[in-house]
Amino acid sequence: MTMKQSTRRLTAALCVAALGLMSGGAWAQKTPLLVYTALETDAMKLYKDAFEKANPDIEVKWVRDSTGIVTAKLLAEKANPQADVVAGLAASSLALLQQEGMLLAYEPKGFKDLNPAYSDAARPPAWVGMDVWAATICFNHVEAKKLGLPKPESWKDLTKPVYKGTISMPHPASSGTGYLDVSSWLQNMGDAEGWKYMDALHQNIAQYVHSGSKPCKQAGAGEFPIGISFEFRAHQVKKSGAPVDLIFPKEGLGWDIEATSLMKTSTKLEQGKRFADWMASKEANQISARWWAVVAYPGVVSKLEGIPDNYEKLLAKNDLNWAAKNRERILAEWSKRYEGKAEPK
Repeated sequence: MTMKQSTRRLTAALCVAALGLMSGGAWAQKTPLLVYTALETDAMKLYKDAFEKANPDIEVKWVRDSTGIVTAKLLAEKANPQADVVAGLAASSLALLQQEGMLLAYEPKGFKDLNPAYSDAARPPAWVGMDVWAATICFNHVEAKKLGLPKPESWKDLTKPVYKGTISMPHPASSGTGYLDVSSWLQNMGDAEGWKYMDALHQNIAQYVHSGSKPCKQAGAGEFPIGISFEFRAHQVKKSGAPVDLIFPKEGLGWDIEATSLMKTSTKLEQGKRFADWMASKEANQISARWWAVVAYPGVVSKLEGIPDNYEKLLAKNDLNWAAKNRERILAEWSKRYEGKAEPK
């Protein structure tokens, strides 16, 4: 080998090495995508890992809290938004953000495969549904027997004096589950009767807690025998072996939709759209179906322990835009009446 050939080979090798380093460096420089969420922590890692496997140049950075806290944070940041995407937040909250002009309407790839009933009706939609979650009562039959408590069958039953001090419920300003309960009672009973019902229920409430999951966990642990919660957590608590029965009140269940939206002010819209595309995919919906009885992609759910086959038919009348428009008024009135039993933050 001549000196010239040797030099050429060395130069070529160095170029290949340099390109490899540049490629590796570029690959290592993942684009961070800030996603505000109220997803259950059980699910967050599965969504993140699967999305990043399909999109290795993007890193999901979660900011997680309960629905009411995330909603308040987004509204407080309206003048200087931080989030790129919102995922796993109540559709009633997203409808409020849309009314404030904060969301970018976008129809993700594969949207035509989803059930349109669980996304924004506008085209393109401001938010795209992931799953439905609905009110469920967790009833600890072991503790209830000790206390001589009958098994309730309806929302009205929970106002009976026998249940005084035995019920925990999510705070509607903190929890999306708490707000869907209050909104549903007002929508389905009417304003006057709805507040009258909550006045009576309040007499039996031991504590309003700042999480939709916590009342069912409390019921499972026997802290309070009855917890107003939602079916995801109820299913998980029952599956863990806790002595709880799942009750779906016969008047109908308040409900909301976990959904995904793009923030209009994001500087990473290309990455955000890829995230929205993936969240609308069959793969993402299959993850949701591990816990939820109703998801946006038809045909991927399986039977969940304790969830009745007619579950979807139990969902009460619900106007999500009404819930969004009236949120501030409802929460102010609720706080004035019932804040005294709220769990300390």
